[in-house]
Amino acid sequence: MHNLREEQRSGLAGLETVTSLLQQRRNAHPTYGLYEACELHFWWSKPRSTDSLSQLVWFDEHGRPEAAAVMADFTDGGSLLYEDVTFLPLFMPDSSPELVAHVVERGLALAADHGFPSVELEVDKADDVMHGVLASHGFTIKEEDILAEAWMSTDTRPQISTLNDGYRLVSRAETTPRPHHMTERNPAFSEDRLLETSTYRPDLDLVVLDRDDNYAGHGLFWYDPITATGVVEPMRTKDEHQQQGVARHILTAGLDRLANAGAERVSIGYEPANPASGHLYRSVGFEPIKYTDLLSGPTSSTPV
Repeated sequence: MHNLREEQRSGLAGLETVTSLLQQRRNAHPTYGLYEACELHFWWSKPRSTDSLSQLVWFDEHGRPEAAAVMADFTDGGSLLYEDVTFLPLFMPDSSPELVAHVVERGLALAADHGFPSVELEVDKADDVMHGVLASHGFTIKEEDILAEAWMSTDTRPQISTLNDGYRLVSRAETTPRPHHMTERNPAFSEDRLLETSTYRPDLDLVVLDRDDNYAGHGLFWYDPITATGVVEPMRTKDEHQQQGVARHILTAGLDRLANAGAERVSIGYEPANPASGHLYRSVGFEPIKYTDLLSGPTSSTPV
C-alpha cells in the first residue's frame, strides 16, 4: 500500500481515470466488485453537485490506477436506489484488507471535508472485509437485499422476441431530431453530457415507439470494447404499454446488438423486491451472482 501514490481528480477527467480503473479490474476478474464504468457514465448524464469536487485515486509506480474513493450526489431524488450522497470505494481484486481500510478512511475524510455529514453505499453481502471496515466507522444496514447483480454469456442469448403490431424499435441514432426519450421522465437528463462519455453509443440506445410514434419504452445498452463487456442500464416500459411484449423485445434485441458489437458477457442489476423485472431478466438467461445491502453512516467517525 505504501507504494501507491494518492492524487485528487475531478470532473470528466476524473471520471475517465476511474473508468480506466474499472476496466482494468474487469479485465483482471470477470465479476469482482460492484459497478461497471458504463454505470458511472450513465450517472454523468445528469449534473450533480459532486461533479466538480475532488475524488481520490491511488496509482501504482507505473501510473496505473489501483483504487479510488468516489462520491456521487443523489439527494435530488434522481435514483431508485440511492437517497443520499453515495460513496464508492473501488479496488482491484487483489487489494489487501489494509488498503481497503485506508481507502475507506481517506474517502470518508474527504467527504467530510466537502461538507457531507453522512454517506450511503452499496456493499456485496459476501464482502466481509468491507462490512467489517464500515462497521468500525459506525455504518449500519439501511436496507437489505437492495440489488441483485446478474450476468449472462452472449453465446446463450435468446432469439429476438416478436414485437406486437403497432410498435416499432428504433435507436437514438435514428431519432436525433426528437428530444431524447429519457427527458420525458427526467428533465435534468443531458444527452450532451452522455455523449461526453467514452462508452455511450446512440445505436445501442433503444426505444420502442407506438403506432403514433409516441414513446412506449426504452433500454440503454452499453458496450465496453476494452473489456468485451455489455451492460443494460436502465430499462423502462411506460405503464400503459405493460404486458405488450415491449420490454422483452427491447431486451432481446439489445442483447443481440451487444453480441454483434463484440460483447462476450453482459450484466444487469435489478431489485429483488420487483418480481416482474427479476422474472424477465432470468427468463432470458441472466443468472444472479451477488446481492447487495445498502449501508449508511457518518463521515467523521473515528474507527473503533
